[in-house]
Amino acid sequence: MISVELLDRLVKTVRSTPRYQGISVELVQQIGAQELNKDRSFKEAVKATRNKLHQVGGAYQEHAIPYTTWLAELKSIPPDLGDSRLRDFCRRMMGEHASTRERLPELERFYATILEPIVPLQSVADLACGFNPLALPWMRLAENAPYYGCDIYADLADFFNIFLAHLQRPGKVEVCDLTHRIPSQPVHLALLLKTLPCLEQVNKAIGLALLDCIQADFLLVSFPASSLSGRSKGMVKNYAAHFLEMIEGRRWSVKRFEFPSELAFLVKK
Repeated sequence: MISVELLDRLVKTVRSTPRYQGISVELVQQIGAQELNKDRSFKEAVKATRNKLHQVGGAYQEHAIPYTTWLAELKSIPPDLGDSRLRDFCRRMMGEHASTRERLPELERFYATILEPIVPLQSVADLACGFNPLALPWMRLAENAPYYGCDIYADLADFFNIFLAHLQRPGKVEVCDLTHRIPSQPVHLALLLKTLPCLEQVNKAIGLALLDCIQADFLLVSFPASSLSGRSKGMVKNYAAHFLEMIEGRRWSVKRFEFPSELAFLVKK
């Protein structure tokens, strides 16, 4: 068994670089413990932990995010979800994150097509949200519907709490490692957009645990149609089979949607 002191040292070492400074301590602890238990040297375990963190989240943020600059611009934009300046701002910011950037060409159709039967949304939980809260103008929430989010990056959570406050939207974005803690807030819709493949890098069994435990009337679960490098490798077929096998035996209603960059399922629990 690894010592608490050794694990603490690994966490501090991994988080000593700007790229991982704001990342969830719980997640670094979990991955770090896994790597140290493989009888790696300390240096090898640190490198392996950083590699895993890159797969889980770092690969989607190719450079440092200028949150301060964004917030300065946001102050001058009216808090109206239909305002063209706000929508332009949100589109540009989503282009800075690989996952939301892939969805931009189909952004309006994605939400309009999938969510049409269940809007207006009464509450939303966006799990491992990334930059997806910027898609709020296209989601059709009820006037005072709260928006809850969680992600592994503290600076991202801070930015989106200010973003929600600017929009006068109830809710909160928290730092959360979903492989360690599953939010218990009951909601109308929970979003797991291209989330499960990342979490399964850390815990192969987490997908079904999440789907079972999330307290939501509806789940919107999606998977990438290709890798970040643009290769499809039969991903749609494989992810579809994986998802349907995972939920086999559950009496849930499932609708499938396919877009150029994304495979999605709307699940009624």
